Amino acid sequence: MKLYQKISISYSLFLIFGWSPVAFGNIKVISTHALNNEIVSPGGLQCEHLVNPIGIDVPKPRLSWLLSDTRQGAKQTAYRVTVGTDSSALLQQKKVLWNTGKVNSSAALLLYNGSLLKPFTKYFWQVEVWDKDGKPGTAKIAAFETGMVKMSNWKGTWISDRNDVNILPAPYFRKVFESPKKIKSARAYIAAAGLYELYLNGKKVGNHRLDPMYTRFDRRNLYVSYDVTANLQAGKNAIGVLLGNGWYNHQSLAVWNFDKAPWRARPAFCLDLRITYQDGSEETVTSDGSWKTHSGPLVFNSIYTAEHYDARLEQPGWNKVDFDASKWGDVTLRAAPSENIVSQAMHPIRSIETIPSVSVKKFNDTTYVFDLGRNIAGVSKLKVKGESGTVLQIKHGERLYPDGRLDLSNIDVYHRPADKKDPFQTDILILNGKGEEEFMARFNYKGFQYIEVVSSKPVELKKESITGYFMHSDVPVAGQISSSNPLIDKLWWATNNSYLSNLYGYPTDCPQREKNGWTGDGHFAVETGLYNFDGITIYEKWLADHRDEQQPNGVLPDIIPTGGWGYGTANGTDWTSTIAIIPWDIYQFYGDSKLLEACYDNIKSYVNYVTQISPSGLTSYGRGDWVPVKSSSPLEYTSSVYYYVDANILAKTAKLFGRTEDAKTYSELASKIKKAINDKYLNPSTGIYGSGLQTELSVALQWGIVPAELQDKVASNLAKRVAADGMHLDVGVLGAKAILNALSDHGQAETAYKLAAQDTYPSWGWWIVNGATTLYENWNIQAERDISLNHMMFGEIGGWFFKGLGGIKVDEQQPGFKNVILAPNFVTGLTHFEAGHDGPFGKIVSSWKRKGEAVIYDVTIPANSSSTIYFPIAGNSSVYFQGKKISRIYKIESGKYQFEIR
Repeated sequence: MKLYQKISISYSLFLIFGWSPVAFGNIKVISTHALNNEIVSPGGLQCEHLVNPIGIDVPKPRLSWLLSDTRQGAKQTAYRVTVGTDSSALLQQKKVLWNTGKVNSSAALLLYNGSLLKPFTKYFWQVEVWDKDGKPGTAKIAAFETGMVKMSNWKGTWISDRNDVNILPAPYFRKVFESPKKIKSARAYIAAAGLYELYLNGKKVGNHRLDPMYTRFDRRNLYVSYDVTANLQAGKNAIGVLLGNGWYNHQSLAVWNFDKAPWRARPAFCLDLRITYQDGSEETVTSDGSWKTHSGPLVFNSIYTAEHYDARLEQPGWNKVDFDASKWGDVTLRAAPSENIVSQAMHPIRSIETIPSVSVKKFNDTTYVFDLGRNIAGVSKLKVKGESGTVLQIKHGERLYPDGRLDLSNIDVYHRPADKKDPFQTDILILNGKGEEEFMARFNYKGFQYIEVVSSKPVELKKESITGYFMHSDVPVAGQISSSNPLIDKLWWATNNSYLSNLYGYPTDCPQREKNGWTGDGHFAVETGLYNFDGITIYEKWLADHRDEQQPNGVLPDIIPTGGWGYGTANGTDWTSTIAIIPWDIYQFYGDSKLLEACYDNIKSYVNYVTQISPSGLTSYGRGDWVPVKSSSPLEYTSSVYYYVDANILAKTAKLFGRTEDAKTYSELASKIKKAINDKYLNPSTGIYGSGLQTELSVALQWGIVPAELQDKVASNLAKRVAADGMHLDVGVLGAKAILNALSDHGQAETAYKLAAQDTYPSWGWWIVNGATTLYENWNIQAERDISLNHMMFGEIGGWFFKGLGGIKVDEQQPGFKNVILAPNFVTGLTHFEAGHDGPFGKIVSSWKRKGEAVIYDVTIPANSSSTIYFPIAGNSSVYFQGKKISRIYKIESGKYQFEIR
C-alpha cells in the first residue's frame, strides 16, 4: 500500500473514534492533497442512509458514498468495498468478511452481500475508489452496528405497572444492578408501547424526544439502541424508565377516536442492557419482575393536548442507586404488543432550535402573554418561583384576541373533552415552593407562537421566563435557495418551517389541532421535503405504516397511522396515492429502489381495488380539491387523474423490476384511464378541460394527461385563465400542487413566477406580508373554518423554487441525480436566483443573475454525475460557453461551469 493511502486510512480512524492526534505523540497527519493534489477519496459514507448507525436489523444493509473530487469531469470508474469486524485488520485487508473485489462501475450505492450478519456486532466497512483516469484514491472507513436482528434475541420481558388505561399519573420504574468488573462497552435496547425516557444513574440517556415513533402498535413496534458505555459506573448502577401514553394509551377525547384504538392499553416497555466487560465476558440486565414501580409528579400526559405536573410529588433521586424504593410496588409482566419489533433506524425527533421570547405582556400579577415571534411546533420551558400549591396554566396558541389574550378557537375545534380537566394545549404546573422551578413537557408537543401563563396566585415573570423549543425529526438540510426578492426567500423559509413543524416520525397536517398523518398532505409536500431535507428514513418508516394499515382488499385509510378512523368513502386516489407517489419520488431522488420494491404489491393491490370499483376508467373515489379559493373542480375528474398517476407509476415500476406481464397490464390500464379522462373532460378543439378552471387545466398538465400536441395550447389557456383571475390563485390543494409546475414546465414560467410572488389575496405571499412564518390552512386568513396557521397541504411551492426557477430536476432514466436535468427559468421579476441541492452524488448548484442585457448562469455538478441543460432561449438570444456559441440543449460532465445568455 502506498504511503498516502496508509496515512489517509489512519486519519479515517481519527474521525470515527474521535481520537486526538496529540494522543499519538509524534505521529503527524499529512494532507493527501499535499502529497498529490489529484488524489481523490470517497466521502459521505452511510449505512441505511445514516452515519455510523447502531441498531441495524436488516440482513443486507445499504452502503452508500459519494466521490470527493472537484476536478472537471470527475467520475468514479471503479470501487471496492470490504467489510470486517476488526478495523485495524480491515485496513490491512485481513479478516475480511466480505470483499466486492474491484468493480468497474460508477455505482455508489450497494447492498451488503456477505456472510450472515450477527446481532450486537460492530462492523467496519471500507470504500476504495478509482478516479476518472483509473487511478486509485484514498480509502475511507465507516462503521455500523447490528441490533437485535430478530425477535428471539430479546431477553427482557415486557413490563408495566398494575393500573388500567384510565389511570392518569404516568408510571415510573427503577432497578439497581451490580457491575462487578471493568466495563468495555454497553448498549441499551428499549422498546416501548407508548413513549419513554430512559435514565442511567440519574441522567437521561440520549437527546431524542418522543421515542419511539408512532406506529400501528398491534402490528409493529420500534426499539431504540443507545451506546451507554459512558453512562455506567463501576459497582452499583441504577436504571430508571418513565413511560408516557403517546398514541398508545390515548386518554384525551377528539373526533378522531384515538381513545378507541384497538391496541389501547397501559404503557409498557422491554429493555435489554447488554454489557461487555474488559475480560470478554458479557452480561444482560433486563426488564423483568424484579423491577419496582410508582407514580410521580407527572400526573397526566397526552400527546394530543398537554401535560400536568405536580412538583409537590417529586421524588428526588428516583433514578439513582441510593434512592429508598421501599414504598414502591411490584410491576406486572405482559405480552409484547405485537410480534414485529424492529429497530428505529431513522433520524430521531430532537429539540433542534432554542427560541427565546421576543416580548411579554403583563396583564396583572397572575396573567402574562409571551410571544416567540414565530410559529413553531414543540414545547416551552417555564422558569418560575412561587408558593407551594400555586397552579399555573401554560396555554399555547397561534393567535391573540384583540385585547392581547390567547385565542385557541382556530385549533381546538376537534377536541371533545369530557370535562374541564384536560384543556387543549395547556400544560398545568403545580409548584412545590422550593426556589426556582423549571417545567418542560416530556411526552407532548404543540403548535404555537404565543404562550399565556395564568397563575392561581401572584407570580413575577419576565421575558426570559419562557423559552420555546422547536422540535422535529432531525433530518439533515439538503437544499438552499436565495433570490433578489425578499418575499420569495421568506416564503421558502416559512414553507420549511411548516414542513419541519409537521415532521414527527411521519408527516402530519398540523402540529396543534390534529397531528394526523394525512396522506394527501404527505404527498402534496413530498418534493418540497426531498429538495430541502434528507428525509428518506422518515418516508421509509411512514410507508411501512402504510403497509401495516392496508386492508386485504387494498384499501388504505387517509390518515396513517390510525386507530381506526379514515377507512371511509372519501379516502380515495387523490389522498392515498401516497402508496405509489412517495416510493416513486424516493426512487427518483435517491436512485434507491428498496422502498419502491417493498411497496410494489401494495401499490398493485391498491390499483386493483380502484379498478374493481371503477370499471369504466373513471372514478369518484376521493376528497377533491380541498379548501379551494372559490371554484370547485369535478371530483370524478381529479380522482381519475390520480388513478392514472397510480396506474402509470405501477406500470413503470413493473418494467423496472422486470415484471413483464404486469408492465403490459398496467400500461394498458393507464392508457385506458387517460383516454376516458380526455374523452369526457377535454375539448380538443379549444384545449380546455372541463370548464377551464385553474385546477382542471393544471392537474392535466402536471400529471401527463394532456396529449403532447395540445400541451402548449392547454398551458396557454391556463396562463390566460390566471390572467383572467387577476393573476391570482383559484385553486385548492390539488391545484396548488399542480399549477406552478404546469405553467413553468410548459413555457409559462413568467405567469408561474407572478403567482408565486403575488402578495395580495389570495396567494402564498399574502400570508407572508400579513406576518406568517409558516404556511396556513386557508387562503382566507379571516375564514371561519380550516384556519390552522401551520399547515403543509399548500406546501408544493417550496419544491417548485428548485424546479421552476433553479430548474433542478430528476432524470427519470438516470434517477438519484445521476444525470441532473437543469431547466432554469430566467424570469423577469428577479435579478438573481440560486438553488442548491445536496443529492446522492453531492451538491448541485443552479445560479443565475442578470448582467445588463445578459444572464450569467453558473452551474455546479458533483463528481460522478452529469447534466443535461435546457436553456430557456427567447427571440434572438444565444448561449455562450467559454466565448463560443453552444446549442440550446447542452450536456456537461461534473464540475463548475459558467454560461452567458445574450
